[in-house]
Amino acid sequence: MSGASGPQLHINGDRTSGQDVRTQNTTAVLAVANILKSSLGPVGLDKMLVDDIGDVTISNDGATILKLLEVEHPAAKILVDLADLQDQEVGDGTTSVVIFASELLKRGNDLVRSKIHPTSILSGFRLAMREACKYVEENLAINTDTLGKDTLLNAARTAMSSKIVGSEADFFGNIVVEAVTSVKTTSEQGKTKYPVSAINILKAHGKSLKDSQLLDGYALNLGRAAQGMPKRVEGARIACLDMNLQKARMHMGVQVLVSDPAELEKIRERESDITRERIQKIIDAGANVILTTKGIDDMSLKYFVEAGAIACRRVPKEDLKRVARATGASIVMTLADMEGQESFDAANLGSAEEVAEETVSDNDVIMVRRPRNTRAVTVLLRGANDYLLDEVDRSLHDAFCIVKRVLESGRVVPGGGAVEAALNVYLENFATTLGSREQLAIAEFADALLIIPKTLAVNAAKDATELVAKLRAYHFTAQTKPDKKHLAKFGLDLIEGTVRDNVDAGVLEPALSKLKIIQVLPRRLPSPSCASTTSSGSRQNPRRARSSLV
Repeated sequence: MSGASGPQLHINGDRTSGQDVRTQNTTAVLAVANILKSSLGPVGLDKMLVDDIGDVTISNDGATILKLLEVEHPAAKILVDLADLQDQEVGDGTTSVVIFASELLKRGNDLVRSKIHPTSILSGFRLAMREACKYVEENLAINTDTLGKDTLLNAARTAMSSKIVGSEADFFGNIVVEAVTSVKTTSEQGKTKYPVSAINILKAHGKSLKDSQLLDGYALNLGRAAQGMPKRVEGARIACLDMNLQKARMHMGVQVLVSDPAELEKIRERESDITRERIQKIIDAGANVILTTKGIDDMSLKYFVEAGAIACRRVPKEDLKRVARATGASIVMTLADMEGQESFDAANLGSAEEVAEETVSDNDVIMVRRPRNTRAVTVLLRGANDYLLDEVDRSLHDAFCIVKRVLESGRVVPGGGAVEAALNVYLENFATTLGSREQLAIAEFADALLIIPKTLAVNAAKDATELVAKLRAYHFTAQTKPDKKHLAKFGLDLIEGTVRDNVDAGVLEPALSKLKIIQVLPRRLPSPSCASTTSSGSRQNPRRARSSLV
């Protein structure tokens, strides 16, 4: 018999559970959220982050800030993943989703302290989430067809209002809308897509932000490999290579013992001939534009000049992938075929109407115009230094994603805390209709939503209590009086410190962005009840640490 005195299971570490670990998780999550809080909204502040080697990043983009923070606590790491997920799925709203998630976890912890079971809390949160999404789709979302052609411009302006380019939102708004609508593609099933990856961004020092421009075509920030090559090729057939076109050399560790010195010259000639034959195979397949991520030596360039082709070396791999996707080319890593010979298949070539070298802001760029699969455009950014250009790049990427979502979904909602205030009023009323324990969790979910308008008002140095109370009064009236339904469009004006009709003011966000923020719970949020094991003798498995919190 093995009773209490029998063998016991020993865990190599200390196990923390119950209220202690819940408090730790909530504290860690709130610490991360508090870093981001002051950067929310059109008058939010930028953060300066300095890494170990002294590189400086200045940004108010939530996902960027969290990526650069060295977050070690497993619950806080989930917030970093959450912001990254929001960035991938929507492109904006990363700060909002972190602030809302942390507030929800804090309120969930308070409910557990009040002796409500975590299962009841999560059940109430999920019910509130479903009701909130349903209410947004049925009552708050507005079809863009009814708002006119300025909807896209207003959505882009709203996305950029909190960024460094906010003061030039009209100028950049036009660039963003034109760029995204230019890369429209329709699939064989008739589905319309706007691939943001088809928009290239080039950054050049000098001049002011307003000297930035939109270029027709995908621009590569490099020139021709030799001056004897043509500057322009019509009907381009593009070969995308990830291989060396320098003189073939024997591999490391290979030794050749030569008894006759005359044989040395033959070896050198054969090394040159191997590269010449490879280049000839590519040109014979019909290629007149050759892009490679590796080098091309001077001897090899001669063959491209004689063939009247444009060749570019040291093309960044990311650019090559985008060009290949746009032109329908396949990236070739080796010419070896199944028979052990070398050949180049013409099916690997992509096509574009024109490839030309042009001078843009004192630099030579290769423009790939009207490629086969998608139309590509390039935004050339001008600015004083790298910090400014990098932040403008991030700001424009968010705006591109927002305009893409508006175009693809065709539905927007008023911004400025309007959605959160409307859902707060609706969910509070909905909670009173339930006679179960979930009522308390739904009421807390409703209150957690108000953290967004409160933070917006605080960052704008306004009286948050008065403004949010006024905003809730407007939305209560909109939901209780049929003749006042237009008040549902009202949100905060953070410049004047008043409440206004944000649809008329042009403060619009894609409905998808708000829905994804509300759906934070089933995606990554840790439950209010969890345990943690800290290993003192061995390194803890990060996957194990995270799974204990989900």
